[in-house]
Amino acid sequence: MGAGGWNWNDAWIFVSAVIAERLERDRALHAALPMSGATLADLLAAADFLHHSVPGRDDLEESVRRLAGAGLITVEDDIIEVAPAGEQLWRTRPFSGLSSAVMTLQAQLNRGAEPGYTDWVLDEAAYTAAVREYSHRLADGR
Repeated sequence: MGAGGWNWNDAWIFVSAVIAERLERDRALHAALPMSGATLADLLAAADFLHHSVPGRDDLEESVRRLAGAGLITVEDDIIEVAPAGEQLWRTRPFSGLSSAVMTLQAQLNRGAEPGYTDWVLDEAAYTAAVREYSHRLADGR
């Protein structure tokens, strides 16, 4: 864990949530659909893009609990959105590009809010379904 209590996985999941939500927002805008947030599969895709790996269920659950508990993201069922405090954190971060965004955000998190806690549970079936959906997207070239 970092000096402020946030760890690398927390920053990785937060940056992944930002990317996933923005991509989903762009898709919805171009298709004239309402914006509903990013799904767990969207989040897994963004995490894989950033780090070339998919977070495990336990790691994902723990980071989402900490980020949501700190008011940086919201999560309902399998829909994740960046909360206003998270948007503020993202907008005020030192710009570093995506290659170092996770490290930059971890440092930013450790200078700011303490990790929180919410009792959100990612059950095995929901995680498996999100991994399966993401795997299908990869196979389809999406």
